[in-house]
Amino acid sequence: MTRHHPDSLSLMEYSAGNLSEPHALCIRLHLDECPQCRSRVDTLDSLGAVMMEQQPKVTVSDSIFDAILSKIDSAPSEADLPSMAASAAAKLGPLQKLLGEDINKLPWKRQLGDVSVLDISDRFPGQREQVVLQKLAAGGKAPAHTHRGEETTIVLQGAFADQKGVFNQWDFVVLTDQDEHKPVAVGCEDCITLSVLSAPVKLTGTFTRMLNPFIR
Repeated sequence: MTRHHPDSLSLMEYSAGNLSEPHALCIRLHLDECPQCRSRVDTLDSLGAVMMEQQPKVTVSDSIFDAILSKIDSAPSEADLPSMAASAAAKLGPLQKLLGEDINKLPWKRQLGDVSVLDISDRFPGQREQVVLQKLAAGGKAPAHTHRGEETTIVLQGAFADQKGVFNQWDFVVLTDQDEHKPVAVGCEDCITLSVLSAPVKLTGTFTRMLNPFIR
């Protein structure tokens, strides 16, 4: 069961389609496994639909209307849906739609100590944020650090703990430059997270802080 959720403003922005693609991905992954937040977004979507109905009517040209009908006609039929759903279900792992393979088999790069990373920012062309997968070895510790900007993270596998508590699979957390933590992977498997960063982290350990000029 997820215990850490996106805040109301983030869910509203998601429902309105105002989030960047990486941030929307983090929330979408959380929603897939969290009935509570999914219900809240469904309510927001319904409210948005009611508000749209109250907007002044806009005249649509015949050419645009025909184009819309054409797209509807080309949409998958109901008979196609079972096979499509089966194909999607066969893909294991929360990021396979994006990465195409199991997250444990990705070309991870060792960063510091027990931490390995994979920068996937190039999968989101035109986005300013840095998007990274991070793997903390089972029982391992990440270096103490804070943030130069905002970091949005969702736990994809395993769990980690810091001074704020324990974050399990599908838990959602947002950290700012006011937060300093030293995550520890708990449990018997590696902890893998997906993070969206507006700026690089800042190491705060006695020795690791000397590496800050090399962090991008």
